[in-house]
Amino acid sequence: MNSPASSSADAMAARRRRSTTWTVVLSAVVVFLAIVVTAQLLPQRSPAAAPPAASPSSPADQGADQRADQGADQGQELEFVRRDAGDPMAIGDVNAPVVLTEWIDLRCPYCAVFSRETLPALIGKYVDTGKVRIEFHDVTFFGGQSEDAAVAARAAGRQDRFVEFVTAVYAAAPDKGHADLPRDTLVGLAKKAGVPDIKRFTADLDDPALRAAARASTQSAQQLGVTAVPFFVAGNTSLSGAQPAEVFQGFLDQALDQAK
Repeated sequence: MNSPASSSADAMAARRRRSTTWTVVLSAVVVFLAIVVTAQLLPQRSPAAAPPAASPSSPADQGADQRADQGADQGQELEFVRRDAGDPMAIGDVNAPVVLTEWIDLRCPYCAVFSRETLPALIGKYVDTGKVRIEFHDVTFFGGQSEDAAVAARAAGRQDRFVEFVTAVYAAAPDKGHADLPRDTLVGLAKKAGVPDIKRFTADLDDPALRAAARASTQSAQQLGVTAVPFFVAGNTSLSGAQPAEVFQGFLDQALDQAK
């Protein structure tokens, strides 16, 4: 038979074991919640390494590497929001209450679906009414042709046809799989997009500055944690994938409410 002192020691040891178990459980819960919250917000600091300088005619590349202590907790926009009035990689009022940032790969089938099926309605309801500005960031996740297409889009942007070129690429994209975008196809799509000087466009396809800018944009996206496209940020909230139109409407309405 155990003595009273022994029974008391056993009880204390049991309580310590239960306390340790609960501490471990609570710690795991806290770590899990931290991961979930972090996944909803992109980093608020610029990449550690600044990407190569872009050409003067590509304002989208300028400012992507600027360091700023901008945070949603201070009511400020995240550092990748450009708000440049001369930005060819954007549509909408530069002073719109909300900027919707979209990361795209021109060979991404889901980006094409969003462009064809959802984006036109969002432009009509939010962009044309001055509520939302859309700014595009290119990434090259699907190989060499993705990079070539990003260069081509930037070349079109030098003639103020970036968005038109992207729209033409996605309009011609297959229903499944990655688009085949060799050089002659890119030139043909530039013509469809209304790029006025095709000779200049073709020459710009070989501009190393545009290729460096496309690579820098991809690197910056990866450092921000963008690993899949399409990827969106409005305010301080992110959304991934070609979601239904009603999901995007709720997403933008929430950002507009927060911007008031």
